[in-house]
Amino acid sequence: MGLFSLEHGKAAFVADFALYGAAVLSLALYLVFDTARSQGPALAITVLAGLAAWSLIEYLLHRFVLHGLQPFARWHAAHHARPTALIGSPTVVSASGFGVLVFLPAWGLLGSLPLASALTLGIVAGYLAYAVIHHATHHWRAGGAWMLQRKRWHALHHRAGGTPGCYGVSSSLWDRVFGSTRGGIAVTPC
Repeated sequence: MGLFSLEHGKAAFVADFALYGAAVLSLALYLVFDTARSQGPALAITVLAGLAAWSLIEYLLHRFVLHGLQPFARWHAAHHARPTALIGSPTVVSASGFGVLVFLPAWGLLGSLPLASALTLGIVAGYLAYAVIHHATHHWRAGGAWMLQRKRWHALHHRAGGTPGCYGVSSSLWDRVFGSTRGGIAVTPC
């Protein structure tokens, strides 16, 4: 399996989680130990803004790119056809995307390396949480009520036939806001 392969071997799949875990840790350590203490509140708010932004980004990417824009929709269809296969965005592509589409514009717009790092930390931490939750919905037994809700919600998304919906993996918030839930859902909001 190559550097740009959509289907990953186990080592590459695990390395993806390790890379993003290391990125989150590195950014957090930089912000805690190498920035002015007086920036703490602004940095914390910016990290939280990044986490909130990820929630919307996740929904928009899943709904409009992975289910609407070629070739991404075709690639994502492979995941729908084989939901337990280790299929996902190549790490080199997603990591480059975070650098080029998140960090660099944030640095330019915010004019501050610490603020750009904080926003990137929030978005990448959100992505890592999404990746773990998505993997869990397909590969782990539910360990509690919240995870059971996420598994049921994502199963509705993968259910064949009917109106597409339930695009949020880590939250159902945006599906409810934009009306993309599937009819007859017996899952409580999360």
